[in-house]
Amino acid sequence: MDNAKLMSSVPTGLWIGGEERSGPKTFDVFDPSDDHVLASVADATAGDAITALDAAAAVQPEWAATPPRTRGEILRSVFETLTARADDLATLMTLEMGKILPESKGEAAYGAEFFRWFSEEAVRIHGRFTPAPAGTGRILVTKQPVGPCYAITPWNFPLAMGTRKIGPAMAAGCTMVVKPAQETPLTMLLLASLMDQAGLPKGVLSVLPTTDPGSVTSALIDDGRLRKLTFTGSTGVGKGLVKQGADKLLRMSMELGGNAPFVVFDDADVDAAVEGAILAKMRNGGEACTAANRFHIANSVRAEFTEKLVKRMSEFTLGNGLDAAATLGPLINAKQRQKVEELVDDAVSRGATVAIGGKAPAGPGHFYPATVLIDVPPDARILDEEVFGPVAPITGFDAEEEGVAAANNTEYGLAAYIYTKSLDRALRVSESIESGMVGVNRGVISDPAAPFGGVKESGFGREGGFEGIEEYLETKYIALPK
Repeated sequence: MDNAKLMSSVPTGLWIGGEERSGPKTFDVFDPSDDHVLASVADATAGDAITALDAAAAVQPEWAATPPRTRGEILRSVFETLTARADDLATLMTLEMGKILPESKGEAAYGAEFFRWFSEEAVRIHGRFTPAPAGTGRILVTKQPVGPCYAITPWNFPLAMGTRKIGPAMAAGCTMVVKPAQETPLTMLLLASLMDQAGLPKGVLSVLPTTDPGSVTSALIDDGRLRKLTFTGSTGVGKGLVKQGADKLLRMSMELGGNAPFVVFDDADVDAAVEGAILAKMRNGGEACTAANRFHIANSVRAEFTEKLVKRMSEFTLGNGLDAAATLGPLINAKQRQKVEELVDDAVSRGATVAIGGKAPAGPGHFYPATVLIDVPPDARILDEEVFGPVAPITGFDAEEEGVAAANNTEYGLAAYIYTKSLDRALRVSESIESGMVGVNRGVISDPAAPFGGVKESGFGREGGFEGIEEYLETKYIALPK
């Protein structure tokens, strides 16, 4: 499908109750490669949020009572529909987010997999039936859907950050309202339309693009019918949402910021570590919460690692994500590029050296080149703050304990990466690192069949794996007589 035909097929209104609705206002969605307007999208209000929740609450009992096998078959149909439209979804993601097309195709496949995985988990919601130990009766434990849910998704993975919330919620029997990021609402709107085509009942899913997330979110949180909030985004915003939902004791899942260490020990395969570093750093142009943010390299191999990483980073070509020659697309907007520039400039001002990159090109779009910083001092902001861009700051260490301490020297704990040939060290260090996920000799760790989530200020709750559906289930104990 050509781009013009694709754009004409994407809903640009609010998606409420299984149908597209107009709103009194619209806002523009931009292509970050040159800032041209892709589409004008309806701008949801607090009133629209309540209308969407009305639809979700109205069908919640029916959807919860739908047989798990039926729910699973609908989700399987969604998976097949998304797979058939994968190229269109990928193109749309590249247009509104900027990532290169091969990575968008990867996200289309990855995002669809959550529907296949949770279509299979829908029929595996287990309980138990046992005699009471004292012999006074019987214990029946069952799981039930929490009820209407609200999901807030970020711009960096416009499809997958939604599917890994929507999939388990629907499998569990929950209805959901989704607020996509203002920068990338089109992918989520197309997803809602495709789910409708795949047979999802009306009202089970609504999508509310908005430039006023505060009022939309407050309206939903303050309404007692909402039972669950799931959020992916910054730690600061997440903390505010937790406080806001506390008065209602709202069930919450928070997937927040990261500051992932990439630790290479002295016994590592350096070539493999460099290739893993490229994957962990440059996937999505560095705009990923799991992206390697700090490179702690054993001093005995640091020079070799740095030389080889610089060579690999020099091979990236900036360009529009739809251009086959491009291997690195633009950042999402001017604000994000400015943050990357500030962190690089701060590191340099404190004594770091730019080995490659470090200067944004002139011209349209929000591009920033692949960059390596060496001799980064411990007080540089880039070691404490999530850069969310294609910048690799390198520091050194000697003893294993120093490498682990450096990895844990952050308030975050989402993902971490280690490279070593020793199984003993791999297990020892993995257990010592304060992180919800650890990649051992791997630069990509996300998997729909694995639990995704962090510790410390990276949040709580898990998405994916057997654990993902539990976030949308309540446990009920029923006491039975003998």
